[in-house]
Amino acid sequence: MADVARARGFAVDSLDYSDLMDPRARVARLIERAPTGLPLVLVGSSMGGYVSAMACERLAPSALLLLAPALYLDGYPGEPVGCPADTEVIHGWHDDIVPLSSSLAFARARAASLHVVDDGHRLANSLGFIGSILDRQLSRVLDRG
Repeated sequence: MADVARARGFAVDSLDYSDLMDPRARVARLIERAPTGLPLVLVGSSMGGYVSAMACERLAPSALLLLAPALYLDGYPGEPVGCPADTEVIHGWHDDIVPLSSSLAFARARAASLHVVDDGHRLANSLGFIGSILDRQLSRVLDRG
């Protein structure tokens, strides 16, 4: 996905959260380190999806891409607020970590695009599809200026 973003002219930063197990502390780190003054697109998978969604209220990204986001699970408190209109969610039918119902509830509440693929939690067999969704999303962000 980083290659897709760079090809569109976006700078890419993947924060290291390995020292933080608390998802709320990860949200705080993202908010603290996010760039300002740029079109911001947040992308996150699993706990990273939770982190990206929960940071939207403070960061006001132009777009949000969530991959099997760990929303509405024990230990992941809160309801995401301020998610952009350009929000895409991708979830695997065979995800045994995060229930599809979580992504469905999130997407339904926001009329966000939800793509359900024949894959598991890691979405390893869907990387090409994910890349194409991200590429179209970044194109829209650039078109909006």
